[in-house]
Amino acid sequence: MTVIIGDDKLHEECGVFGIFGHADAPALTALGLHALQHRGQEATGIVAFDGVHFTAERHIGLVGDVFSKSGYTAKLKGDRAIGHNRYSTTGGSVVRNIQPMYADVSGGALAVAHNGNLTNARALREELVKGGAIFQSTSDTEVIIHLAARSTYGTITERLIDALKQIQGAYSLVALTSKKLIGVRDPYGVRPLVIGTLDGATIFASETCALDIIGATYVRDVEPGEMVVVTTDGIESLKPFAAKPHRFCIFEYVYFARPDSMVEGHNVYDVRKRIGEELAREAPAKADMVIPVPDSGVPAALGFAEASKIPFELGIIRNHYVGRTFIEPTDRIRHLGVKLKHNPNREKIKGKRVVLIDDSIVRGTTSKKIVEMVRDAGAKEVHFRIASPPTTHSCFYGVDTPNEQDLLAHKMDVEGMRQFINADSLAFVSMDGMYRAVGKANRNKAAPQFCDACFSGEYPIEPTDARGAKRQLSLLAEVA
Repeated sequence: MTVIIGDDKLHEECGVFGIFGHADAPALTALGLHALQHRGQEATGIVAFDGVHFTAERHIGLVGDVFSKSGYTAKLKGDRAIGHNRYSTTGGSVVRNIQPMYADVSGGALAVAHNGNLTNARALREELVKGGAIFQSTSDTEVIIHLAARSTYGTITERLIDALKQIQGAYSLVALTSKKLIGVRDPYGVRPLVIGTLDGATIFASETCALDIIGATYVRDVEPGEMVVVTTDGIESLKPFAAKPHRFCIFEYVYFARPDSMVEGHNVYDVRKRIGEELAREAPAKADMVIPVPDSGVPAALGFAEASKIPFELGIIRNHYVGRTFIEPTDRIRHLGVKLKHNPNREKIKGKRVVLIDDSIVRGTTSKKIVEMVRDAGAKEVHFRIASPPTTHSCFYGVDTPNEQDLLAHKMDVEGMRQFINADSLAFVSMDGMYRAVGKANRNKAAPQFCDACFSGEYPIEPTDARGAKRQLSLLAEVA
């Protein structure tokens, strides 16, 4: 039996990177993808162009395993490239689904790497198949390529705009042609995309940490609904889509983005600390120490400890050498799953009242096991504090979320959840507290400043494919 270790989390499905005008473009793309590894750990790919030929390497595995040790990077040639990391959902990680995706279309070749989820991809795919389209993958990214290929517009840029105007959903994507590097965000700006420069080259990346690793300079974010086109003649900014309210995914601040990244003008680490401070004010606890659930709970735990004047301690130690999967031969060993990744610091915990800080509760199974583990280590009391509101709804915008009926907060109120995980107390930061941590006075109920659908159930983009299913189309699921 295969068990996912630490699978009781929401997973961001993609990270993208693109560079134009640098002799070391493929190698720099591999480094950028390495910095974005947290956004996708199961497959990675790069497409490069050397002025004559496109070359591609797309493989299952971590960036370091694929590109650092295999020699694949040396096979990629050119001064421009795009790359992609992905985390698969319910489908298998098969090579034909790994991005960037590449095709020859009228007017030239087009390669696309996409972060997000198209909420009408299934409907569009069915229409395209009825019209004779032959799909080589089950990815919604291929839908974009087919739409661009069938467009009657002249240039590839115009064809891509035409394609994107037909889709719904959240996306940040990079595209590569023989003459252009293109970066674009959906009109709501749900997913992040930044612009950087290095030695005269222009770079697109999901997060600024990918710029840091190669010594690039951050320039600005790609704006919601903006298409930035890079050629040897310079950079052009286009606004081809109707303006929409800005609804950036607030969970990027809570969990998805790396804490050393700047996201929409905010340092992620600082935001997470402020969430912890808000949590301490809203839901104080009488305790002897504050303990993070590593690693995602650390910044919020520091903020909670500073605001509450309760000592911060590393009461749980994480084993960083445990992979996402582990083959478990017996029922007895299967129950050790959490301990493979986390181990209590018994001498610190024994006889103490502890506050555990984590970023979220999804199914609740891991939280339950962590509380049990801390109690078994001798904790006198265990108070659980969560640095996000209760996750009550599925995401349809590029995040691997369980079905709503599997979300603990969808089935239970806070007291029911407390009993389920067996904590002495349980509290979540409020929606307003989370918004205050990101610099807003409070959440504007009439027009929320972020996408918070996983907490509120208010979806800014119609989840067309999910009608009646309440589940996003898996980008890697096999289609019958």
